[in-house]
Amino acid sequence: MPIFAANLTMMFNEWSFLDRFDAAADAGFGAVEYLFPYDATPTALAERLTRNNLRQALFNLPPGDWAAGERGIAALPGRFDALRSGVEEALDYAEATGAKRLHLMAGLADPHDEAAASRYRHSVVYAAERLAEKGIDLLLEPINGRNMPGYFLNDFGMAEQIIAELGLANLKLQFDIYHRQILHGDVAMALRRLLPITGHIQIASVPSRHEPDGEELNFPYLFAKIDRLGYEGFIGCEYVPRGNTLEGLDWFRPFARS
Repeated sequence: MPIFAANLTMMFNEWSFLDRFDAAADAGFGAVEYLFPYDATPTALAERLTRNNLRQALFNLPPGDWAAGERGIAALPGRFDALRSGVEEALDYAEATGAKRLHLMAGLADPHDEAAASRYRHSVVYAAERLAEKGIDLLLEPINGRNMPGYFLNDFGMAEQIIAELGLANLKLQFDIYHRQILHGDVAMALRRLLPITGHIQIASVPSRHEPDGEELNFPYLFAKIDRLGYEGFIGCEYVPRGNTLEGLDWFRPFARS
């Protein structure tokens, strides 16, 4: 059965951030993820995880100046020192929370720019090798241009090629079903083909990015397929509730822990 992780950046916004851990556990989730942990202390996060018996599925490495519009710095010129310090900061949080998967955001850059491509690969290699020392996987996530115009890594084929070319054992694909459907479609066949290099799956309805209970995709079918394929990782619920988080969890009831 899939192991669902509540995304605490998007879900349970009726509570303050730290209280979202309690709310997610009370709703039956056994794991959580979020975009960024850095506004809370590692100790505070670890305490919430422990007292609620929650597992930390995933979070992102520092993305640069998010408020100023940066969406990662791995492909950006002149930002390697910031990336390197960000890796160390993320490792402190990973140690405290037990996270074994971290996502590296590429940033806003032209994917056809050779200099940006070279910078990105250099950043990926550095981050993956540093994380490997701690037994942590580095994840790369293609993101669609409708939600994030100008994002460098905007193609699943590109991500697959980079992972294959670099040949790093702890470099994995973050397979966001929402982004896959918008970028390429063919979700079920892509899951079958790409699961061997997939380190994390995320879900949301398409096109609205709400609860996975309708619209373009048949999520019960996809959940069953993911099970049949033998996936043993987490499925992150990276969606924006239509209304109250708890009222939108009917889809999740069969999977909730007792």
